[in-house]
Amino acid sequence: MKALVTGANGFTGSHLVKALEQQSHEVCGLVRQSSNLERLAGCQAQLVYGDITDRDALKTAMTGVDWVFHTAAYVELGLVNEALMERVNVAGTRAVLEVAQAAGIAKMVYCSTIGIFGDTQGQLVDETFQRTQTDFSSAYDRTKYQAQQIVDQFATRGLPVVSILPSGIFGIDDPHFGPVIKQFRSGKLKFWAGSDRITGIVHVDDLVGAMLLAAEKGKPGEKYIISAGELTTGEMFNQLSQVTGIPAPREVPQPLVRFVGNLLDPIGRLLQWQPPLSRERVHYIYDRCVRVDGTKASRELGWQYRSVSETLREIGNGN
Repeated sequence: MKALVTGANGFTGSHLVKALEQQSHEVCGLVRQSSNLERLAGCQAQLVYGDITDRDALKTAMTGVDWVFHTAAYVELGLVNEALMERVNVAGTRAVLEVAQAAGIAKMVYCSTIGIFGDTQGQLVDETFQRTQTDFSSAYDRTKYQAQQIVDQFATRGLPVVSILPSGIFGIDDPHFGPVIKQFRSGKLKFWAGSDRITGIVHVDDLVGAMLLAAEKGKPGEKYIISAGELTTGEMFNQLSQVTGIPAPREVPQPLVRFVGNLLDPIGRLLQWQPPLSRERVHYIYDRCVRVDGTKASRELGWQYRSVSETLREIGNGN
């Protein structure tokens, strides 16, 4: 098979490229001219340079392709460029879908997010859940929801697209929570906020395994939640503490965190600076709770995965 991976140099995309090559598939990767290609060191993938909305680049990248894996996305909370995020996450997804449909690809796998369900207010939900939150918690929340709506529309028109909905993606090279783990392992993370926040976890390589299964077995139009389980942030640090022998960080009082978030938010906007805390980040820490049941992927795709404890042990050991 020949496969295209959009966002091939990203966290998930680079792991997917390596997995495809290990299975002897021919791989093409769509990357930007400004992309850092360090994650693709040693890979044999053919690279096509272009913006995710560049249909000519997409047509070139999809020449002779059987599978398309759309992993490219603008992922960020806090103070973001909303226009750019909408162009990448919404317009970019539409462009990929349109070109894939015109190219007659055999299967497309879209990397979505459990965030499309909105705030489930602690309710455990599966793929049949209909979003009840009427507003959006962030620009990322809004743009990924809009992109999923477009994907669903193309599925009804006959495009063989499957949606993968991962929970929190973990790995030693995770660009989001990875630096926090690194700081913890160095003994420098003394304080943290939101120990009661529930987090779903999946190892990046297990997510990649699910995406490959979706390409092989996934039913067009279906959604598959990809999560190995959940735990609170406090429980996560306690498990990491057991692995490393490093004390878990102490909890910062919630009123102080909210105060600092409200204080730094306007400063960040004024200085065009991404503060470590903002109103949006505080909202995600304390006010928003998305819980999911990921058993459908195991039942229908035969997906197997390492446990949350195994993932944390691996990351705690720096593997």
